[in-house]
Amino acid sequence: MRRALALLFLGILLAPLGPRAQAEDNTLTPEELNQGWILLFDGETLFGWETATEANWHVQDGAITVSEGERGLLNTTSQFGDYELKLQFRSPVSTNSGIFLRTPTVPQNPAEDCYELNIAGDGVSPFSTGSFVNRQKAAAGLHTGEWQSYHVRAKGGNLTVRLDGKTVLEYSDPHPIGRGHIGLQLNSGPVSFKNIKLRPLGLENLLNGQDLTGWRPYPERQSEFSVTSEGYLQVKNGPGQLETEAKFGDFVLQAEIFTNGEHLNSGIFFRSIPGEFWNGYESQIQNGYRDGDRTQPMDCGTGGFYRRQNARRVVADDFTWFHKTLVVTGKHMAAWVNGYQVSDWTDPREPDENPRRGSRTAAGTLIIQGHDPTTDLRFRNMRAAEMAPR
Repeated sequence: MRRALALLFLGILLAPLGPRAQAEDNTLTPEELNQGWILLFDGETLFGWETATEANWHVQDGAITVSEGERGLLNTTSQFGDYELKLQFRSPVSTNSGIFLRTPTVPQNPAEDCYELNIAGDGVSPFSTGSFVNRQKAAAGLHTGEWQSYHVRAKGGNLTVRLDGKTVLEYSDPHPIGRGHIGLQLNSGPVSFKNIKLRPLGLENLLNGQDLTGWRPYPERQSEFSVTSEGYLQVKNGPGQLETEAKFGDFVLQAEIFTNGEHLNSGIFFRSIPGEFWNGYESQIQNGYRDGDRTQPMDCGTGGFYRRQNARRVVADDFTWFHKTLVVTGKHMAAWVNGYQVSDWTDPREPDENPRRGSRTAAGTLIIQGHDPTTDLRFRNMRAAEMAPR
């Protein structure tokens, strides 16, 4: 009996972890991908971030780290509105740092132009870890000096902060800030951050799984758009396009895409001029790459901005569902594929209503492209939301 129990216990210890096992640092689990999470830090580079001051921000041992320099922020290049944010941080108890939410790149007053989620041991600041500086103190923040976790939910003016799994702050802003960057702070003392993940909130379905309600087809073109028995949007043949009736200016979009062929070419156009053919910015769909090197995309690469910026890496594969996220505000645009940021571009051109000639910031339609006779793609769980102004 004892031998049997010992073998059972050993078997439990050696059993492979199931699909709900925790991901490695700076990666997403399949469950997180399906829920819409993206990585803001790839674990290796500062791609998608920019410094506002001179400080020694760098990546060390899979974490964003800073210890000295001019006080200020390392900001995401993208802005975000409503979201959940998860991250881990570590600093000595003597450090005073923070995470800035919906912030300008250089905030002036945390009580007005951002939400400063503090990192500070007792006695270092009147606003200890878990507090919003100059807004509200945490109920029971505890700074340990080891790796700790934040989980923030920001929806409109309601913000909730969990520290190491425990809710320590619930804050309601009568004059909410609509959107802004996420900033990591150097104030005094060293600090490190990792596993920085974000999930956009408030996105609404663009596909109803039954018909093309909300979309304008162009039957005079060659592409064929239909809804499959599983509720997927299917695109075949081309050239052609399917265009939303709704317009989007500054927005977040997420979709799952399946390319049923090798190196098929398609795209999602945005801020398009309504009724015009393929006239907008194009977020490319093309999973081919050269010489076995995923950093050498064919024809811009999935998530790149066609004729503007190639994807830095081809993440997705043909014949497999993949996730795509677009975040667009003002002249800036960025894309994630399977949660990994592949592009980060700001249009340097002079303003123009026509995006072929210059920088278009006016709202426009979304277009799904049928590229050519080989086109054979499916879309599902396509969702989008316009961002609130600051």
